[in-house]
Amino acid sequence: MLFFSTELHAQFFGAEPDTASDNLLFTKEYGGSAIIHSNGWGLEFRIGRNKSFTNKLMFEANLLEMKDSKEIKSINPFFTNTRSYYYGKLNALYMLRGGVGMQKMLNRKPYFGGVELRIFYSGGISAAFTKPVYLHIIKLDEGSYRYITVVEKYNPDDHFPDNIYGRASFTKGFDELTLYPGLYVKAGLSVDFGTLNQRPKMLETGIVLDAFPKGVPIMAFKNADQFFLTLYISFGIGKRYD
Repeated sequence: MLFFSTELHAQFFGAEPDTASDNLLFTKEYGGSAIIHSNGWGLEFRIGRNKSFTNKLMFEANLLEMKDSKEIKSINPFFTNTRSYYYGKLNALYMLRGGVGMQKMLNRKPYFGGVELRIFYSGGISAAFTKPVYLHIIKLDEGSYRYITVVEKYNPDDHFPDNIYGRASFTKGFDELTLYPGLYVKAGLSVDFGTLNQRPKMLETGIVLDAFPKGVPIMAFKNADQFFLTLYISFGIGKRYD
């Protein structure tokens, strides 16, 4: 009776058809997202392909900056026009992730609009890159007996809050990147609230674990971490097509 009454409503009162046929027509999609996570920020690119009406195969790539919870911004109070820096930070950390996963639809978006919910899980290779931190260091010029600044790689045995003038250029140290290969797993919830099926708008939240066989050094006064557990939220847009 419910099915019969729905058909009558669609035929005689001008209701729009259900979106099920649209979801079946568009079997492929791609999209990009901006990510805010508990240790920094990142970007994501994803390609998807429907394996069935409710299940979607995903291929994803992430680029992220990872900070340490012990990072505290500092400034030298004894000199003017100094630049802020993170005392004790040995390396800046960036991660590249590449993996594959599945999405499972929890509900289909109604014909009148609303949201579509999907749970997902994925995993793959995680590559961590460390870039050494360079700082402007205050030194006494023996010839002129004046203070000058020189750029040096941070060394916790030689550099202290009283002789650090500030951080050096962001690009300094990129020629000294060190690779730490590892793996990651991810799970979460995706919400599609776009008004057009061909142009999805996605809000996503989840949890990620990155694991490395060798510790990745970030701070000078703590052990290098092998595991990075982060929570994240992202916003993305995409396109569905055949």
